[in-house]
Amino acid sequence: MNILVVGSSNTDMIIKVPRIPKPGETILGGKFSKAAGGKGANQAVAAARSGGDVTFVARVGQDMFGDNAIQGFEENSIVTDHVFRDPEAPSGVAEIFVSEDGENSIAVAPGANSNLSPQDIAKSEDAINSADILLMQLEIPLETVQAAADLAYKKGATIILNPAPATDLPNELLEKLTILTPNESEAELLTGIKVVDQASAEKAAKKLQNMGVQKVIITMGKAGAYVLSDGFSGIVSGYQVDAVDTTAAGDVFNGALSVAIAQDKPLNEAVKFANAAAALSVQKLGAQPSAPNRAEIDKFIQNNN
Repeated sequence: MNILVVGSSNTDMIIKVPRIPKPGETILGGKFSKAAGGKGANQAVAAARSGGDVTFVARVGQDMFGDNAIQGFEENSIVTDHVFRDPEAPSGVAEIFVSEDGENSIAVAPGANSNLSPQDIAKSEDAINSADILLMQLEIPLETVQAAADLAYKKGATIILNPAPATDLPNELLEKLTILTPNESEAELLTGIKVVDQASAEKAAKKLQNMGVQKVIITMGKAGAYVLSDGFSGIVSGYQVDAVDTTAAGDVFNGALSVAIAQDKPLNEAVKFANAAAALSVQKLGAQPSAPNRAEIDKFIQNNN
């Protein structure tokens, strides 16, 4: 099963700090590190390491960060034929503070990601036509997300959208989605319903379904994920682990989810698989470096049943 990821690629600049700085505050940090990131790239790498056959559509600059990003994709056996080099804009960069308790604060300079266009999607039509699953996020222009969804919908592919960072979404996009995977705050922005427990998650998910989405998965951190679908509705429990860095937990969840769905797992089993991958990821520092491989995920599930 072919998985096509359309999305962003960034280089993450990470500083460990005792706590997240307040506005106007300077905090002396600890260790600095640099890691490959960007929601699209994170999800592509997570899907590839989870066992998927992955092609990535993205845009990076003609700079060192772009060179390193493409090298990293190829090392993870991701097809990079549609990773375009931007002649003017630099590669995207994210500055990340990670606190001692594993929480994070992120600022992104999108660079070339902002130039990933519907024209780039048109150039990638062959890849979309051969994809069984299209996985996207929102660190690229919304019109580009819409263009990819339109092509994949005509082809009959499964379309998964992780609506992060949160923004309002048009009905013409929602109606084409097979699965929407917001976290609690993203679900609240889309529905106006504050998600704090299973009952409120169910209410928000049903509202999203009424807006046109076929299936909804609301990720709820350590609590797991609320799933609303024809075959299963309810909470799929998460795993209790000691978090070091939650930066890429949602991205790893979505990448692993796409693989499990591609392998025809029932949706609740696919979410269990994705929860395990996310739980493994938060125990390591960095976005792409934290994505576990298939053997690690299978072993973790076996040891935590």
